[in-house]
Amino acid sequence: MAKIKVTKVKSAINRTKRQKLTLLALGLKKVGQTIEHEDTPNILGMIRKVNHLVSVEEAK
Repeated sequence: MAKIKVTKVKSAINRTKRQKLTLLALGLKKVGQTIEHEDTPNILGMIRKVNHLVSVEEAK
C-alpha cells in the first residue's frame, strides 16, 4: 500500500463533535501536526469527512 501524509491545517474549534473525533482518530491533535497513514479506504473516508481541516500529500 502507498503511504500518505495528513497535516492538520485548521483548528477544530466550532466544528461538530463528529469532526473532532475523526481528527483524533486520524491522530491529529495540534495545528501543523503531520501523520503518515496507509492509503486504505477507511483512512480516505475519514480524510474526506474533514478535508476542509487537513491537507494530504503522498509520502515518499
